[in-house]
Parts: sequence; structure tokens; C-alpha cells
Amino acid sequence: MPQPLSITIVTRDEENNIGRCLKSVQWADEIVVIDSGSADRTVEICRQFTNKIIETEWRGFGQTKKIAVNAATHDWILSIDSDEEVSEELKLAIQKILHNPDYHAYRVKRITFYLGKQVRHCGWGNEYQLKFFNRKFGNFNDKIVHESVQITGEVGKIEAPIYHYSYPTIQSHIQKMDNYSELGADQLSKQGKSASFGGTLLRGLAKFIKMYFFQKGFLDGKIGVIISYNSAFGVYLKYLKLWSIRKIGK
Repeated sequence: MPQPLSITIVTRDEENNIGRCLKSVQWADEIVVIDSGSADRTVEICRQFTNKIIETEWRGFGQTKKIAVNAATHDWILSIDSDEEVSEELKLAIQKILHNPDYHAYRVKRITFYLGKQVRHCGWGNEYQLKFFNRKFGNFNDKIVHESVQITGEVGKIEAPIYHYSYPTIQSHIQKMDNYSELGADQLSKQGKSASFGGTLLRGLAKFIKMYFFQKGFLDGKIGVIISYNSAFGVYLKYLKLWSIRKIGK
């Protein structure tokens, strides 16, 4: 008999994504949703797929995802985002592993789509994220943003993909950059970090060079230019906000 699996998902205003996400994990033994104040139909849609919905205040990505893991019934966890979809291949791979796991955790290959097109480079094209793990051996850290699972022991890898529908529009990317840069600047400030005005420009430029040239974003054509530029602007914005917090107090 395979070990049971809990799916954990953190949501807020994801009515355009959550249905696709939940449909892809109906085969799991349990689905746990943590919602942090959705003002749209997210919770209503979630109720069509699971009764285990916990509404709580936003505590940052790390802590909120940890709440979801702790609320799960089963030890094996697949933590996915609202804009992700589990492929049939990944479902079968996970079900096979649950019969006899070789590791305490697994990194899953993620295929990302941007403006509806698959991204093959920019550092997004060969991405593996630790999403499938046994909570007896680890859990999420408490980072406000850029959270990750901290695990004890070796970590395996699954080639079967999870699909990530990142940004369907430029507007959605800009909105998330503004939000993430705010969270990132706040996190850095709490860590006692600071930034110079000139340094913010250099960090943004370095990000563009890394993604567009070293990570071969130019091979993705116009999409590669847009992703590299927007990502560079996001880094610039984060450190500009940090500079503002430390120098001006805003």
C-alpha cells in the first residue's frame, strides 16, 4: 500500500488559477488550502474540491506555508502554488514513490509559461524545486518571501514536470514585482541589510546580464528580453525600496 499524501496550497485572490490547480490533484488523499483574505471567488472555488480550508491572516510565504503543512493529516506533503498544475506524469511518479520512497524529499522539475509561451532559458528553463517531502524530516523556513523547505538527509529528483503558469499578462508580472520587492526589502531591512543608491542600479544591471547572457535568455527571443528586463527591474526596485527604508524611513 502506498503512503497517503496531503496536498498543501496557499491562496489569496487566485480565482483565475485555483480551479486548474485543484483539478490536477484530486487523486491525492487530502487537499489543505490556507487562504489569507481573498476578496474574489477563490474560497468558493476551493470548496468545490475540498472541505479543509483554513482562513487566516497573511504571515509571509514561509510561515503561511508552514501552517498548511502542520494542518495536514498525512506526513508526505506535496506543496504547490495556485498557479501550478500537476502533470499526469508527475502524479504517476509520486504514486510510485509513495510505495517505497528512497529519500525524505524530492525536487520536482518545473516547466514555466510566460504570456502563454514556454520559457526554456533565463534560468527558468531547467528549474527543480523541493515541493514533495516527508514533514517528519523538514518543513518550510520562516522567510517572508523566497521561502524554501529545509530538509534533513539526501534529496531526490523527479523529472516528471509540474506546470507553472507564471504571468498571463505584463500587468500581472508588474503587480507581483511590486509586491515581492516590498516584501523582499522589508525582509532585508529586518536582517539589518542596507543598500546604496548606486548599488541598486548595479544590482539590476547584473541581474539582466546574468539572465539574458549567462542564462541564455536571448534564445527565448522577445520573451527572453521581457523576462530579463522585468526581473532586473524587480531587483532594482527591491533594493531601491531598501535604500528608502534605511535612508528615509519609508
